[in-house]
Parts: sequence; C-alpha cells; structure tokens
Amino acid sequence: MPRIKLGDLNLNYDQQGSGEPVVLIPYLTADFACYAFQVAEYAKHFTCISLDPRGAGASDTPAGAWSIEMLADDVAAFMQVLQIDRAHIAGLSSGAATAMWLAAKYPDKVKSLSLHSAWHKSDPFVRTVVETWQALAKYLGSVTEMAILGIFPWCYTPELYAEKPEYIDSLAEFVRGRPAQSLDAFERHSDAVIAHDVSSHLGNIKSPTQITFGRYDMITSTRFAEPLMGGIQGAELVVFEGCSHAPIYEKVDEFNQTTLAFLLKHAG
Repeated sequence: MPRIKLGDLNLNYDQQGSGEPVVLIPYLTADFACYAFQVAEYAKHFTCISLDPRGAGASDTPAGAWSIEMLADDVAAFMQVLQIDRAHIAGLSSGAATAMWLAAKYPDKVKSLSLHSAWHKSDPFVRTVVETWQALAKYLGSVTEMAILGIFPWCYTPELYAEKPEYIDSLAEFVRGRPAQSLDAFERHSDAVIAHDVSSHLGNIKSPTQITFGRYDMITSTRFAEPLMGGIQGAELVVFEGCSHAPIYEKVDEFNQTTLAFLLKHAG
C-alpha cells in the first residue's frame, strides 16, 4: 500500500476505482480495509481513497495527545499532498466525527458529506461505554481482542449473533487479520472520542449531507439525530431498520444502495 509524508507523519492509504474521489475515514481501532464491502460497490463509480488514521494500520503513531479535530487536519493535509482539491467525504462513528470536523474547518474541500452513526458531542453514555473499552483493552492487553469481545456487541444486534454466528466469526477473523493497533494508540484515539465536541461548528458545514443511524444503535442512537439535523442545514436523515451501530456490515446491500444513491446524486 502507498504511504505519503505529512511533515513528520506518514499515512498509509489504499486507492481503488476511477471517477470523482471519495475519501473514506475509518472508525476507532480500524484501518482502511474496514470499508471493503463499500469500496467493492463505490469503486464502480468513484475513486475510493481509504486511509489509515494516525496510530492505525500501517500509519505512524506520533507522540502527544490527539483530538478528533487533529485527525481531520490530517485528512486535509493528506488531500493536499495527493492534490485532491475537493472530494466526497464519508465516515462511520469516529470516522464520521472526523468527517464533520473536516467539513466544518475546510468546507471547500468537501463536495458531499456522508455521516454514519455520528454524534455531535460525547455525552455521559458515550464516555462510559468508551471508558469500558479502555479498561477492557488494558485488561486483555490486546486492542484486537477487546474490539471483538467489547465493541462487537455494541455494533451488531442480538438477532445477528443468534441467526448468523458464523458471520460474526468471519468478521472477528477479518479483524484478527488486520494490523493490530497498539494499546497506546487506542488510548489516545479513544480519549479523543470521549472529548469530541463539534456542536458549535455544525453551522459551518455547507456541503450536501446524509446522516444515517441504525435503529437499535445505543452508542450513537437517534438521540443525536435532532441536534445534527438542526445544526447541518439541509441534511437528510436515513434510519436503517434492524441494525445497530454498524449497518455497513449488518445490512450491506441496503446500506450500499442507499449511500451510493446519495453519492451519485451529488456527483458531477
């Protein structure tokens, strides 16, 4: 995979397809491959550029405290080095948080904005859940195993576990096959998630925006729909039934069809 240098930071990324660029920002613990099911469809119409955030995948892990705003600055610098003046920006969970900061700070860089399982400001529930993940990661000594035991049950419905255990197992093996995030990188990234608050900047987002939630998501539930819709002018809302935090894996075809239609609508 190619790597580019942003000052003292080297970021790894993957590029597939052709057409207008779509930049896909991974979620907490994940690298670029987390969007494999989406890239398979998006790349038929767009150039899909998926990056490893700092501290994930094959990207560097620089010292110091991180913030979601800093991760957005990384993406802006990444686009500049690749000479991408403007792109469709998409992210899930902390990837969506990063995408919001990018669209708020660098509106000219964002042609459309796709926010999946997003939240504008961490509340006590989000903080409690993420702090539980931090404690479990330290106890297990493994971010990978923490993600499978601790994060998976928040991402998928009980019905998926009961009806398709082999699919859950395949997702777990996929995660085990990716580069493992260090405990240090996870702690700093998850601290940034806990501190996330872009609420006062939502009005700066001017690009066409699609906001999606899973109906049964508890972490970033539809309690965040009203402030996001109220803060981002003209945003459209989609709720995926029968899904939790990760419709990208639970209802792959429906998610891809819905999100691709939005991207195509704002292409050209």
